[in-house]
Amino acid sequence: MKEADFEGQIAIKGSPGSPYTRKMLAVLRYRRIPYRYLQTQISAQYDLPAAKVVLQPTFYWPGRDGELEAVVDSTPIIRELEVMYHGRSIIPNDPVVAFLDYLIEDYADEWVTKAMFHYRWHFDKDATQGGLMLPRWGHVTSQEEKISPMSDAIRDRQVNRLYVVGSNDTTAPVIEASYLRLLDILDTHIRSGPYVLGSRPSACDFGLYGQLTQLTHFDPTPMAICLERTPQVFAWVDMLSDLSGEFAPEDGWYERDVLPETLSLLLQEIGRVYVPALLANSAAIETGADTVQTTIDGQEWTQTPFPYQARCLTWLRQAYARLDEGDREYVDDIIAGTSIEMLFVKP
Repeated sequence: MKEADFEGQIAIKGSPGSPYTRKMLAVLRYRRIPYRYLQTQISAQYDLPAAKVVLQPTFYWPGRDGELEAVVDSTPIIRELEVMYHGRSIIPNDPVVAFLDYLIEDYADEWVTKAMFHYRWHFDKDATQGGLMLPRWGHVTSQEEKISPMSDAIRDRQVNRLYVVGSNDTTAPVIEASYLRLLDILDTHIRSGPYVLGSRPSACDFGLYGQLTQLTHFDPTPMAICLERTPQVFAWVDMLSDLSGEFAPEDGWYERDVLPETLSLLLQEIGRVYVPALLANSAAIETGADTVQTTIDGQEWTQTPFPYQARCLTWLRQAYARLDEGDREYVDDIIAGTSIEMLFVKP
């Protein structure tokens, strides 16, 4: 194996089928951060440290001791990159707008991903394509007799793991209706942006983009829905793939007191679906329940508890608590009536 010397570049290991890999590659391109993209076969050539949790993407950069370390989890990686590299920030400078950015990014990463997994593995046509392609992205030189068993194994494993994200026959109508509403909201909202929080992209744009690269551009069922219903969103996803040539105007983000009404629609959608899922999941984990049971959008929701999303709720509350009193009051005014405020109500 080769010694992992990336000549000052950040290394990222991932796959085209990972929405979080797509998210982070788009971030690196926009921010013009030198990087080396290691796909599965390429990464096997290097002596790389193992991450504590096997996730895609995995970043490799020098740790405090100077040795290469493996880092995962896209949201904190984005914040660490803000410290490591200056210029072309994707975190709004207004604390109120930055909080909204964090909230929307979390929604994309943790709720929209339910739609991504659901559409990929719930429908036979999509599951067949997913199983066909996922192993090939990492083994382009392998022979068919090696890849075919891998395809079957991946498809069967992922279909049987849909319960992890909460996709099942009971929750399917909730997930699918939420995907349609998100497409409609974005279709209207981006026409005055063109980004979620103004005329320059934020972390939340890349969070949504990552999930939509799969929903609108790979999996057959949700892609057909997007092309028929909201072709403007399809074009928006294409555009976000490489924003390295875009300007980053200092006044590019919305001001806190002139947020467009279409942003309120997105916040209402977050309150409608993601907030009750977060609260019910957290309650189930706190009580040691085996099942999360609640009502979302007037319909039954049931899934197994998801410990990571309980931590997401804690982190959202910490971000809210870190706001100074005036900024917190401003956030309260913005989210009033969306149900998002329920996340921050003291027991």
